[in-house]
Amino acid sequence: MSENSFLFYIVSVLRLGLYPFTLIYGALVWLRNRMYDVKFFTSIGFSVPIISVGNLSTGGTGKTPHIEFLIDLLKYQYKVATMSRGYKRYTKGFLIADEKANALRIGDEPMQFFMKYPEVVVCVAEERLTGIPALLQRRPETDLILLDDAYQHRSVKAGLNILITDCSQPFYKDFILPFGNLREGRSAYKRANVIIVSKCPANLTQVQADEITTHINPLPGQKVFFTGIDYFTPYDFFTKEPLDIAGKSAILVVGIARPEPLEAFLKNIVADVHTLTYNDHHYFVTKDLEEIKAAYDNRNATNKIIITTEKDAARLQLYMAKLAEWGITIAIMPVKVSVLFGRYPELAELVYRYVEQAVIENNDAFGFGPPQNQITYEV
Repeated sequence: MSENSFLFYIVSVLRLGLYPFTLIYGALVWLRNRMYDVKFFTSIGFSVPIISVGNLSTGGTGKTPHIEFLIDLLKYQYKVATMSRGYKRYTKGFLIADEKANALRIGDEPMQFFMKYPEVVVCVAEERLTGIPALLQRRPETDLILLDDAYQHRSVKAGLNILITDCSQPFYKDFILPFGNLREGRSAYKRANVIIVSKCPANLTQVQADEITTHINPLPGQKVFFTGIDYFTPYDFFTKEPLDIAGKSAILVVGIARPEPLEAFLKNIVADVHTLTYNDHHYFVTKDLEEIKAAYDNRNATNKIIITTEKDAARLQLYMAKLAEWGITIAIMPVKVSVLFGRYPELAELVYRYVEQAVIENNDAFGFGPPQNQITYEV
């Protein structure tokens, strides 16, 4: 037996050992969802449109760029707020990001939103059901709320549920925890209004997309979109000015779920890449900074640069003064979502239509305006 065959055998045995726990966990999740389906548990609606963005898996599907996609789409017409749990933050309860905000206080992804979108209200709350009233009390001018990673938060009634699944690891090929990576059963996709297959390769064909759609088996009215990730001009960590990284010797510092696409992209631009990989949501400590500095100093090149992601920059910002002392250029590599097959207008129109109709319906239901004709929203 080869080494790879032996390792595969060991992993298979371990996974089979977890299967009974999967059955128990799956039954509990099914029961909880059933209680909502039969209205034994209540989903609460609010006076503003709510868009929920989430997934069935435990992470790595690209929710953050899709939240930013929605912010970019809506920020010019509406006063947008985002609400996240604030994963791995050191605080508890409801918080609105302010001048004291950092990744430790609100989490790295909310901090990324706060750094990029000063016009957006960024807040965190473990319990969305109590966080939303607190937000609306503190920021009554809010027009709509984007709930980050809230697909399983059924206590809040979102008007538009967007489910994201990774193209390379679609939910229909996965299993419930702990045997697999799904938080709930595959059939939970049926609650979504929109399903987005994310992180698609640039060469994905329409035929391949149609095959994926067939496997998803969307319900009548459900829309399936495909998105990729585009990398844009890097900018300076300190000055925010654009940077040219072509031909440089790069030290890539990453603590994200899947750094491989970024590595592959950079290899076509820079002279060479040395990657320092950390766990997703990793909070850097002094030892890490020493490792990064040593990797830079030991690089046998004159044209050197450190490159990192926006998410990692939100955590490195805790050490901005220390990093400035190094006198080293640090480039941040921004990403944006691209909607494939020319369907950006369709997705944008769907989102706009929901928000516009929800505003009218909420104004009528909550007494904020003159009576309106009843509108039925379907996607």
